[in-house]
Amino acid sequence: MPLPRTEPRTVPADPATPKARIYAMLDTDGDGVASRHDYFVRIERAQRATGRGDDDPLVIAARATGERAWAAMDANGDGVMTYEEYVAWVDAEKFDTVCRYALGALFDLADADQDGALDRSQFTTLRQALGNRPDHADAAFDALDRDGDGRVGRQEYLASIRAYVTGDDSPMGDALY
Repeated sequence: MPLPRTEPRTVPADPATPKARIYAMLDTDGDGVASRHDYFVRIERAQRATGRGDDDPLVIAARATGERAWAAMDANGDGVMTYEEYVAWVDAEKFDTVCRYALGALFDLADADQDGALDRSQFTTLRQALGNRPDHADAAFDALDRDGDGRVGRQEYLASIRAYVTGDDSPMGDALY
């Protein structure tokens, strides 16, 4: 596997855009590029936060979908995805065919009873593992739990992330990032 190249930090033109905010979260070590390590450390954090073992089928599924997602994002195989590469890559079609599955697998890790919904604690655990601050995760949960039942469903969760990535209105995305 090629080693990540070392290059100067690439600063997004507008760091307040949804894509720039998501990219900053993907760059877990803050070195200016999202590397393979950055991407997979998020899966490891979610696994640890949910107390699942390496042989758990949901962990295996999250890793497998993560491998597919990373292969699509790192098309040139150099082990890093610059901000420019990310912006050129991510769109609604990529979300629907790649990201939805990787993010859904992470959701499933946090869904302790596998009922297709997360309570506030599960949601916050997942979002913190993915790099969000607890207060942001709390606000995002409130934005998604429109009926006030204390649960966020998988489909509404994924739809809100898709809306944020593609530039549509997403109260959850605005709260998280």
